[in-house]
Amino acid sequence: MYLANWWHEQSYIELIGVVTGLLCVYLAAKNNIWNWPFAIISVTLYIFIFFEARLYADMGLQFYFLGANIYGWYFWSHKKEPDIKVPVVAITTKQITWTIFAIALITPALGYTLTKLSPILHYKPAAYPYLDSFCTAVSLIAQLFMARKIYQNWLMWVFVDIIYVGVYFVKDLKPTAFMYAIYAIIALLGYLDWQKAYRKQEILY
Repeated sequence: MYLANWWHEQSYIELIGVVTGLLCVYLAAKNNIWNWPFAIISVTLYIFIFFEARLYADMGLQFYFLGANIYGWYFWSHKKEPDIKVPVVAITTKQITWTIFAIALITPALGYTLTKLSPILHYKPAAYPYLDSFCTAVSLIAQLFMARKIYQNWLMWVFVDIIYVGVYFVKDLKPTAFMYAIYAIIALLGYLDWQKAYRKQEILY
């Protein structure tokens, strides 16, 4: 009875976003190209969900995800031989350096912008602007690394997904919090699978 009442209280848009979001991450962890169309559906829905929750950095992040998912779909499918997958690669020292620099730059700049922009645009104040901005910065880079098949992207997702679970639970987005808890588990499995694929490539080539 309690579960049935809880289910009816949830937003159908959020529930559809959760289902398609889980499908896209599961398929990505399995190195399956069909993760991208499910991702496009999910991030489009979450533009509206995060706006209502006043998580404006997350809302903006969904627009980036939308473009990145379209790019990822193109990149994964753009190969000469239909049966050859785009190879998994490892992160470089240069990419690690630029990642740290980008996160350190984006987090305070975006957090400050959110605190100042909401009153000007007559929006409700942003919720957790600096934490939201930090998670957004990490997610931006992780998504780019996923599209480029850098297998350490999954470690970044594990880290940021754990933070998101707490944020969404506090914001009463419980289905979304549950989704991100599953994301963290899938991301860990994705890391192990992609690492195995990378090592197999190293042996073959």
